[in-house]
Amino acid sequence: MNKKEINEIKRNLDKDSGFFTINHVVTACVDAEKKVKCMTNRMNNLIPEDESELIVAYLKKILSGSIGKNLLEYHFPKDAYLEGGAQIFMNEVLRSKLSDESLVNRYIQRIIEKMEYISTYTVFVAHCTYAVISKNKNLESDLESDNNYNFIITAICPVNLRIDGLIYDEESNSIAKKETADRIVDPPTDGFLFPLFSDRQSDINGVLYYTKNAKKPNSSIVQELLGCEYSMSGVSEKVTFHAIMNNVCGDELDLNVINSVNNKIQDIIDRSAHDTEIPTVNSRDISSILWESGISQQKLEHLPKVYETALGEKELTCANLVDKKTVLSVPGVTVNISKEGIDKVRTQTVGGKKCLVIELDDKMSVNGLETAIEENKITEPV
Repeated sequence: MNKKEINEIKRNLDKDSGFFTINHVVTACVDAEKKVKCMTNRMNNLIPEDESELIVAYLKKILSGSIGKNLLEYHFPKDAYLEGGAQIFMNEVLRSKLSDESLVNRYIQRIIEKMEYISTYTVFVAHCTYAVISKNKNLESDLESDNNYNFIITAICPVNLRIDGLIYDEESNSIAKKETADRIVDPPTDGFLFPLFSDRQSDINGVLYYTKNAKKPNSSIVQELLGCEYSMSGVSEKVTFHAIMNNVCGDELDLNVINSVNNKIQDIIDRSAHDTEIPTVNSRDISSILWESGISQQKLEHLPKVYETALGEKELTCANLVDKKTVLSVPGVTVNISKEGIDKVRTQTVGGKKCLVIELDDKMSVNGLETAIEENKITEPV
């Protein structure tokens, strides 16, 4: 699914949308010992409106975040289509529209058994229908040519104990210690949408997975629950990219090269701002970027093998590789430099020592206080 398709579903996942309907909603609270504390399966129109609005807000969260970081698309492997496979089971749940109590119970139990989770959590599952209005040749809505996209959306929400210290007690008109504790259902940390919405049609061959923490996605959901092959997270992509850079560039990797590479990848992102597909780079793209950034051909000869060893034929997501600021670190000193300020920074040999030189204006800020620049002239050795 691309940005446009995800946004289309998210935008219409709303009670005020004339093209969208939530049919059944399942809720289940599971404790840390993997026991179901309570469970309901209701028609959405029978759920109190204020409660339904909160559930919908949690479900919409599953379609939020950056593609490639928080939102990851996975396709089912061949064995998922065999009897008992994850794709077959997900398709059964989809076709049941959550109206089969036995199948719903099996679905919740599958989540409990397959997913690793460290605390009490609540599962929200909804069967939804989106009336997809086709476009004619003039890009106008064709109300006579529509089809329904039916999907299951699942949100995994942590349940946290809230014990507030002091409260205002209206009965006694006083400040008093709260005697009771509340277990609050927080926004989802994980979730998934099945099937995919690709080319504005249903694609039962894949699933869209959401993670709140792009650095630590819940791989048990992808591998064990959904039966898909887990791919690296956005953070892992950057770590791998850095390893490739270090391996290939060696002693030619300096501040100017790193800044140039970052800018060139950012340029690819900017040029693709209005595209629906996520911009990616492969071995050939990286080779061109490094060449234009000053890395020698001799170093670049090793890139294809290094890249293949690390990633095979996988492409890297551009958004996962760029940094919005440059962070320079040596023991005891860390300097954060914005994109606008990088031109004021250079490395230079002073007195036989490698130094970081920062061009200063008339004033600078130290711990939030403006201070004048001291005139300590440094001269190069003759």
